Amino acid sequence: MTDLNKEIIRLSRLYDMERNLRQKGHVLIAGVDEAGRGPLAGPVVAGAVILEPDTPIIDLKDSKLLSEKKREAVYKEVIKVAVSYAFDVVDQEYIDEHNILNATLHAMKRAVEKLGAKPDFILVDALKIPGIDIPQQAVIHGDNLCACIAAASVIAKVERDRIMKSYDKIYPQYGFSRNKGYGTKEHVNSIKKYGFCSIHRKSFSIKGLEM
Repeated sequence: MTDLNKEIIRLSRLYDMERNLRQKGHVLIAGVDEAGRGPLAGPVVAGAVILEPDTPIIDLKDSKLLSEKKREAVYKEVIKVAVSYAFDVVDQEYIDEHNILNATLHAMKRAVEKLGAKPDFILVDALKIPGIDIPQQAVIHGDNLCACIAAASVIAKVERDRIMKSYDKIYPQYGFSRNKGYGTKEHVNSIKKYGFCSIHRKSFSIKGLEM
């Protein structure tokens, strides 16, 4: 079996969940995912995407499984062919005040509300979004099992990475363009040397350091 045939089969399976929902009468199915729940600094970003069912996107998969270059290419294809897409950014101050889970759900809800077309069903990676009057389903490992969630993960990841790269220009000593705010050894050592900056999450504990 050629690599192309393998990719065709993989993509077909990735769209199975949406295909089954359409057979039940749903038309506009949105996938929702986030990027940035784990970092020590910066915002959490949620993406929401309604895909065109007849236009499969080559290489679409969980954003964490794509190189930065490939992720950017898939991002461009998603925004080109999607029926609608949106993202929402919730900053570290909101995270500190409301906790990361509530901040994530808030970002997801607002991302869905920003879509140019109202979905009639929502597939969410691992979570259910409160306060939305649309049928929804939490899908464990959804970014690896469902096309629209994978697309949302790419949107969220690319948009968040761009934000962190912009912060790197303001706070170059922390290496945000490389670590994206995650607790890498480089990042933690920079905190030990320079202290915390305004985008660090004060509610997150870092071993051996005090916020």
